[in-house]
Amino acid sequence: MTKAFFLDRDGVINENPHPINHVGQFVFIPGALEAIRTLHERGYKVFVVTNQGGVGLGYMKREALAEIHNYMEEKIKEAGGMLAEILACTHKPQEGCTCRKPEPGMIFDLIKRYNIEPSKSYMVGDFYTDIQAGHRAGLKTVYIGKENLKGKEPQPDYVFGSLAEAVASLVGTSEHHI
Repeated sequence: MTKAFFLDRDGVINENPHPINHVGQFVFIPGALEAIRTLHERGYKVFVVTNQGGVGLGYMKREALAEIHNYMEEKIKEAGGMLAEILACTHKPQEGCTCRKPEPGMIFDLIKRYNIEPSKSYMVGDFYTDIQAGHRAGLKTVYIGKENLKGKEPQPDYVFGSLAEAVASLVGTSEHHI
């Protein structure tokens, strides 16, 4: 079975924690590209699982979402990283689907299709819904957000300031630099 990192997009890879509607708004968080490259070099499958309700609500077209994801994937490859797959829930927030985080549907789908070992894998997110989804899927959870999680259950397994900090602490650093 394979080990993996499941990453939320906005606030983990992209600097803007709020939903973006076109590729020009996408800005990589410092260290994110290197962190994804390190994960790839260390044998982790890397997935992006993101809620993009703006599509279902009509704020953004599917083509714009594809353009954002193509750009992100291209820049990650240029930096020596690799994404196994990007999944986006495009349902409206109150639609009741099983894929919108905190529901674990996207994660379960990827675990099944890629033969992922949940106990050796992580969900990294900047919202509590990411922690809930990862926990429900049996993953270790990494919180890098700003909200106060005091008193919320389940608590994340780890708390870091960024994806780069999380990767450096949990799997080490890259062997070579760009």
